[in-house]
Amino acid sequence: MNENSMPINISRRSFLKYSSICSVAATGISTAATKEKFTLKYTLSSSMYGTLPIQTILNEAKKLKISTIDIWPRAHGNQREQMEKMGNNNFSKLLKHNNIKLGSITRYDLGPFNLQNEMKICSKLGGDLLVCAGKGPTGLSGTALKAAIKSFAEKIKPHILAAENIGMKIAIENHSNNLINTPDSLKWLLELLPLKNLGIALAPYHLETLGQTAKSLSQLINALGDQIFMFYAWQYGMGCMKKLPKDQELLQMPGRGKLDFKPIVQSLKAINYSGYTSIFMHPVPRGIPILPTVKETTNEIKRAKNYLDANLI
Repeated sequence: MNENSMPINISRRSFLKYSSICSVAATGISTAATKEKFTLKYTLSSSMYGTLPIQTILNEAKKLKISTIDIWPRAHGNQREQMEKMGNNNFSKLLKHNNIKLGSITRYDLGPFNLQNEMKICSKLGGDLLVCAGKGPTGLSGTALKAAIKSFAEKIKPHILAAENIGMKIAIENHSNNLINTPDSLKWLLELLPLKNLGIALAPYHLETLGQTAKSLSQLINALGDQIFMFYAWQYGMGCMKKLPKDQELLQMPGRGKLDFKPIVQSLKAINYSGYTSIFMHPVPRGIPILPTVKETTNEIKRAKNYLDANLI
C-alpha cells in the first residue's frame, strides 16, 4: 500500500445499503427506458370493404395487424346483416378462430334512442362501444343550441345508464346537419351529461366543413380528452357526396388531402388516447369497397396507417 493512501473501511451493512440504493436507481432508469411507446389502437371499419364477407375482412385485418373490427350495416356495408344471418354464436366463433375481437358496432340507422337491444348484443359478443349520431333541431347556435343539447341529454340519459349497467359505452359522432356537429355542441353535451359511458366519435371530415383546421382540431382533442371513444382518421378532401375520379375521392384518406394529421395525432398522444382509431372514408356510391380489389383496399389502409404512425414520432 502506498504510504499516502488511506484505507477504505466499509462495513458489510453500509455496503449492502449502498448496493440497494444503486439497484433501485438502476431499476428506475431501466423502467423509464423500457416504458411502452404510445400507439394508436386501430379498429377496422367493415364498410371500407363494402359488402364483402366478414371472413374476407377479418383476413385483411390480420394482414394490417389490426385486432378489432367495427361492424357496419347497410347502406355503408352489410356486415351487421351478415352477422344476424349467421347467428351470434357462429359470429363469435368466427372472431375467435381469426383471433379478432369485436370492438364496436356503428348504428346510425337506429338513432340514439333505440340502442338498448343492440348494446346487449354487442356486449354479449365482446364489444364495448356503439356509435351513433345525435338527434334534434339543426342550425342552432348560442343559448338556443345549448338548450336543445340539454333536452337531448335528458332524453338519452336513460340509454347511457343502461349501457353503463352492462359495461357498454355510447359515442356520439359530430355529424353534419345534426344537433351535435360543432365543437361547442360536443363540449356542451359532455358538460350537461357528465357520464363516464358517454363519449364522442370524433370525425375531422365534418368539422373541416365548419372551418376547423389541424390546429383547432388538436385543441378540441385536448378539450375532450378521454371522452373521445372513437377517432375517425378521415378528412374532407373533395367531399364524399358526389361521384369523383378515384384519385380525388381518395383525398379523404390520411396523408392524401390537405389536412396535416401530425398535430392531430400528437394531441392524441399527449392525452394518452386509449379509444379506437378507424382509418376511414366514404366511397360513392355507398356500399362498395373504397378501391376495386381487396388487395388495393388493404394496401391503401396500410399506407394511411403508416402515415399516421410516422407522425406520432
